[in-house]
Amino acid sequence: MKKIIPLAVAAVLAAFSLQADEPEWKLVPEILQRIVAPQFPDRDFDITKTGAVGDGKTDCTAAIARAINACANAGGGRVLVPAGEFLTGAIHLQSGVNLHLATNAVLKFSTDPQAYLPAVFTRFEGIECWNYSPLIFAVGQKNVAVTGAGTLDGQADDSTWLAWKGRKGGTNNQNAARKRLDQMNNDQVPAAQRRFGAGDYLRPNFIQFQRCENVLIADVKIRRSPMWEIHPLLCTNVTVRGVDIFSHGANNDGCDPESCRDVLIEKCIFDTGDDCIAIKSGRNNDGRRVGVPSVNLIIRDCTMRDGHAGTAIGSEISGSCSNVFVENCEMSSSNLVCALRLKSNAVRGGVVQNIFMRHVNVGLVKDSVLQIDFLYEEGAKGDFKPVAKNVVMENITVAQTPRVLNVRGFPAAEISGVRILNSTFKQIRKPDVVENADVKLVDCVLEPAK
Repeated sequence: MKKIIPLAVAAVLAAFSLQADEPEWKLVPEILQRIVAPQFPDRDFDITKTGAVGDGKTDCTAAIARAINACANAGGGRVLVPAGEFLTGAIHLQSGVNLHLATNAVLKFSTDPQAYLPAVFTRFEGIECWNYSPLIFAVGQKNVAVTGAGTLDGQADDSTWLAWKGRKGGTNNQNAARKRLDQMNNDQVPAAQRRFGAGDYLRPNFIQFQRCENVLIADVKIRRSPMWEIHPLLCTNVTVRGVDIFSHGANNDGCDPESCRDVLIEKCIFDTGDDCIAIKSGRNNDGRRVGVPSVNLIIRDCTMRDGHAGTAIGSEISGSCSNVFVENCEMSSSNLVCALRLKSNAVRGGVVQNIFMRHVNVGLVKDSVLQIDFLYEEGAKGDFKPVAKNVVMENITVAQTPRVLNVRGFPAAEISGVRILNSTFKQIRKPDVVENADVKLVDCVLEPAK
């Protein structure tokens, strides 16, 4: 049964009380003590010294690899990309290496898919498989970084990577391979046998650090990504700081920590074609089989512009997620759908709990402030109960939103302990939607549009 909460009623739902400063926020200093950016020896390995030419035309892939090998063999340091435009294919980092882009340095990534072969073991939308290498990739490394004031340019456009999404029809798109990979996951085909690459059109992510410890991505500009921009996967101790992302392609999520522990995302600008930040933990059987949740994530002092959500959790959340803290962020765009979004269904399942957002200033959102969508894609047709509990938003200020809540559950799911406290919402035009969920607004001000 759909439950519509009239604005006047929502404004006085104050029977439930909580302290303004949630005790769970006391976990944040403890988490931050464990999140320490890696340090690197004070020595540089300039890629022009190993053969790179900054003319934007010469293939510098081998020269960059030589600089990375030299840096790693010397015990670590900075692989320096000086001012200029350097064309490259896949870059694979090693332990102790900081790929550093100087001011006015541009790494232009080839749009030739062959530049990202041979295939590597990765995940595509939360499912394990062999596929094209991410543009920047590291697996099983310790103390790795991408830093500097320069630009990472994926050069993706509608004639290259983005065409693979399949929106313009034709046969050169991901639809058939994506469906085949999903079926392999459903049939529990061993991950090592899921082989994709040339002719399958599954786009690579831009930056993926997989099973790494002590990761830093700082200050760089990211433009024109094939798919997800920053994808820490099964990592511990991750810092994403001061990154400027402007990339509006399909599935261009800004940052997707997946099955990670102890993650700090701060002082970043997100202007994206999908979720600004999307926390994940694997899709369907793979998420449950690998069984590594995303835990202890802090998001603060960020700016979110275009995107589906300022912060999203899901939809590939089968491995669950807990302890997410979002604070002191600015969000506003006519294309920003919502501030906080949780999404799953009865095929993906997963438990999402202890999600906290406070002191967030929202100028304009397109649909609502909070979305919880458990009817996403397959909806209620599945055997795995999605759960969202203990979700608290407080001191949220919104200048313009069509509605505050758009929450859709179903009887076999659980959405409980969802509270919005001490917040102000203006220019409201529609009633809230709450279906099969325990959601309350406490001490909030709701102002209808005139």
